[in-house]
Amino acid sequence: MAEFTFEIEEHLLVLSENDKGWTKELNRVSFNGAPAKYDIRTWSPDHSKMGKGITLSNEEFQVLLDAFTNK
Repeated sequence: MAEFTFEIEEHLLVLSENDKGWTKELNRVSFNGAPAKYDIRTWSPDHSKMGKGITLSNEEFQVLLDAFTNK
């Protein structure tokens, strides 16, 4: 199995934190060396482990921003 790598290139926002210290965050993350994408998911306190999340391209993130801005 190929090695899975990730790098948080930019911390943008902490949305919430649970009682175990895991935080739900919006970040720009590069997975397996690919260009960074917007990413919303939970992270362990040291960011060595991640939960399930959603990754958005720049275009998808812009659509989301536009939808909230125009509401």
